Amino acid sequence: MREPSIYEKSTPTFANEYIPQLAHRDLTDFLPPHLIADRPPELPRVSEREVVKHYTRLSQKNFSIDTGFYPLGSCTMKYNPKVNDWAAFLPGLAQIHPYQPASTVQGALKLIYDLGIVLCEITGLSEASLQPAAGAHGELTGILMIRAYHAAHGQIDQRRVVLVPDSAHGTNPATATMAGYIVKEVRSNSEGLVDLDHLKELLDDSTAALMLTNPNTVGLFEENILEIARLVHEAGGLLYYDGANLNAIAGIARPGDMGFDVVHLNLHKTFSTPHGGGGPGCGPVVANAKLAPFLPKPRIGKEIGKEGDRYYLESDYPQSIGRIKGFYGNFGVMVRAYTYITTLGADGLRQSSQDAILNANYLRHLLADYYTPSHNHKPCMHEFVVSALKQKKAGTSAGAIAKRLLDYGFHSPTMYWPAIVPEALMIEPTETETPTTLREFADALIKIDQEIAQDPDFVNHAPHNLAIGRVDEAKAARNPKLVWS
Repeated sequence: MREPSIYEKSTPTFANEYIPQLAHRDLTDFLPPHLIADRPPELPRVSEREVVKHYTRLSQKNFSIDTGFYPLGSCTMKYNPKVNDWAAFLPGLAQIHPYQPASTVQGALKLIYDLGIVLCEITGLSEASLQPAAGAHGELTGILMIRAYHAAHGQIDQRRVVLVPDSAHGTNPATATMAGYIVKEVRSNSEGLVDLDHLKELLDDSTAALMLTNPNTVGLFEENILEIARLVHEAGGLLYYDGANLNAIAGIARPGDMGFDVVHLNLHKTFSTPHGGGGPGCGPVVANAKLAPFLPKPRIGKEIGKEGDRYYLESDYPQSIGRIKGFYGNFGVMVRAYTYITTLGADGLRQSSQDAILNANYLRHLLADYYTPSHNHKPCMHEFVVSALKQKKAGTSAGAIAKRLLDYGFHSPTMYWPAIVPEALMIEPTETETPTTLREFADALIKIDQEIAQDPDFVNHAPHNLAIGRVDEAKAARNPKLVWS
């Protein structure tokens, strides 16, 4: 089952008829001297056929959303419909260039404009920018807009604190810190929701904003959200919505109606564009009328004419935080999200959220007798958290359970987060998985629980059935080997 590296497959005597021509070219014609090594790089010498076989075999060993269940909590690893890719590869959309005159890319500008309008409707807010490259970038954009708002009101030096819940996504405190703010943590109460009494203690005239997602990261809806919004606004702060968990409420509830001032969305989560692998993301920011003047520029403008509408890039926004990405954003991701939304329509988006909630509650019910729910008195939304503390006491851990799941053909859930739940396993089935898959996944976790009762060390040394067994993660992190030697 072991696949040798491409260097191990190299044959020093192998000669390709094209290699001598390339090797003898005078590199000084197009490279400066300081970029030219004393000797050529020791690249593997293999035929095209061997290269194709090697990397195809490696790809078949990878776990992917097209081949298996990927229940990473809060990541929303849903299946990406292939019609999205078909649309993104249409020549009129895939083969355009950012430097083309606006008159030659009217269809692309219209798509961005219309997608912004749709996202405003979904979130209940006023104006949108699709410039940010991904979720964390959208977060930073939203917080910079909040900073610009307070600066415009002469309070930039006074309002130096951003509040985040103790269950927040890790990017929230990182984003606020990067924007120059002091971060203070808001406790969760025994129900897994924001502790209103602690929030009241923290709110004062130094508060710039509260960053929140709803439902929160333990999968519960913040039922006091209107009261939270009132408290924050009365203190002079703003309310920021982390859109990572929109997959539970799209088409059902809107952040703008809850009192949020600015939202970032993850198109690669709720709106089904490719997720992970280092590829491009897209993190649109949507704002209410209060914050809309500070959105990035340029923005898409629309001029209605007798002979048809005209779309153009507009930069005359004096309070804007400016450009936050080269060109306008990751257009191919926007095309996929636009295709997904228009394919489903309003009713379909609502059903996808309802199905995500139904799947999560069904799976949570199947596991309830074996893994301890983080907060067992409430139905969950699109995701839920269980604790493997019982299994920990039996001699294993959440991490070992996750690795043993690989032997059963399932990717692991999110582990050890949120930190407010000991030995946390955070599970999100999404709406794209069948009841059969959910039962198979639950059966695997139940069998692992039984294995732990019989022999915890067997689970502690998993995986057993893969090409690569147990990895020394600490050593790999502390002593990485980044090149072949």
